Amino acid sequence: MTDAGAYGDPRAVAAFAARVARAAERLPRRVTLMEVCGTHTHAIAAAGLRRLLPERVRLIAGPGCPVCVTPVEYVDRAEALARRPGTIVTTFGDLLRVPSSRGSLERVRAQGADVRIVYSPRDALQIAADNSARTVVFLAVGFETTTPTVAAALAEAQARAVPNFMILSGHKVMPPPMRALARDPEVQVDAFLLPGHVSVITGSRAFDFVAEEFAMPAAVVGFAPTDVMRGVEALVELLAAARPQIVNLYPRVVTREGNVTARALVDRFFTAADVVWRGLGAIPGSGLALREEFAHRDAARIAVDVPEPIEPAGCRCGEVLKGTIDPPECPLFGGVCTPDLPVGACMVSSEGACAAWHRHERFAAGGAR
Repeated sequence: MTDAGAYGDPRAVAAFAARVARAAERLPRRVTLMEVCGTHTHAIAAAGLRRLLPERVRLIAGPGCPVCVTPVEYVDRAEALARRPGTIVTTFGDLLRVPSSRGSLERVRAQGADVRIVYSPRDALQIAADNSARTVVFLAVGFETTTPTVAAALAEAQARAVPNFMILSGHKVMPPPMRALARDPEVQVDAFLLPGHVSVITGSRAFDFVAEEFAMPAAVVGFAPTDVMRGVEALVELLAAARPQIVNLYPRVVTREGNVTARALVDRFFTAADVVWRGLGAIPGSGLALREEFAHRDAARIAVDVPEPIEPAGCRCGEVLKGTIDPPECPLFGGVCTPDLPVGACMVSSEGACAAWHRHERFAAGGAR
């Protein structure tokens, strides 16, 4: 069974690939499409979709994995908090193994720090309620999709008067880095596959700027191989016709307005902030910080010694996140850096481009660009 057969109807995927090839014949040059969703990155690699595209259509991964784009200084601060007496650090599992300047949260836990894996922010809140004499910090990393769940936990902490529940906000929002990538001459992206999960919250209108400011098409798509290939076909058709348009091909869950209630809950607790993205640097307004009235929930205000951040030697994860190289172009890929022993953040999460390529594409002929 082929990769496409394992992850979708092979006949439907092949039919889309044929239509993409026909549409690509009308392109004046080779074009670059970028997906900015880690789930898309994984789905594309698992189904082998890149290998089905014609030479004139190049599909690259962007900064769609929240764990991957989290800068090393955030992990360093999380480690410092974990070493602090009377503190419990709670986190989703992926972040546990992300390399820091001098180790990882996994190593700090092995050394005796109380670092616990949770499956939701509410689990962390319950740990705080059960350990009233200790400070409980939840490592809040994610895009617009997960931020409402953190805001809901904060609202519950306020309602239940759980004073020892705090978060270290690593939340980020997608439009600002997409603007940065669209302006970057090194990347030269022509169109975007928009993040499906994020779009559920933001609505498709949040990405109108792609067409209005940059005269580029973009498509909201689902996560089945046929969903992705349908999006690729739509983008190639729009590029061939020189039509900058935003299309929503995931209307069963994504609306133009998005989830207004979820966004209102987020706005109650968070405000826009200038933050650092791994590989992209500091981007104005691309993060979320707790509002001043909730400073007592902000673990970033706890005084701890944080070392000068050090990126792993030789790791090119930042360039992978920008889409300027494919994972196999990193000299560490598949050698000293593997999912079992990751050197860079892009090899940790299943949504990371390096991890997805290592699992599904490293042996494929023509896997790299």
